[in-house]
Amino acid sequence: MAEKYKTGEKAPESGKFKVDSLVNGDSHNDDTTIDIEKGEQFPPSPSSRDAAYWVKA
Repeated sequence: MAEKYKTGEKAPESGKFKVDSLVNGDSHNDDTTIDIEKGEQFPPSPSSRDAAYWVKA
């Protein structure tokens, strides 16, 4: 299972990440990927602006 990172956590490595699920349990249909640098904070979901769990794309 892929390691998940929550909105607000710092990225352990640089790379492309995508939303796996929303923290509040709502379904999502956001297949946007983001580029993030090591040490940057994971943002909210780009489509819903809700806190999300991110996985490596």
